[in-house]
Amino acid sequence: MAQKKMGRPPNGDKPMKDRIFVLVDDDTKEKLEQCKKALETTTSDVVRRGIDKVYDELEK
Repeated sequence: MAQKKMGRPPNGDKPMKDRIFVLVDDDTKEKLEQCKKALETTTSDVVRRGIDKVYDELEK
């Protein structure tokens, strides 16, 4: 039996297979860095949380 391939462990229940590239200005980048530091998390997690928050507001 072949060994399981090594790599980055999955984050959450669903596999992350899509990438999104975004251009931002210096102010937005600094805000992102402050969020990452305060929340002790990654850029991806901050972006996902932001998308969820906006989506939830649309649902109201």
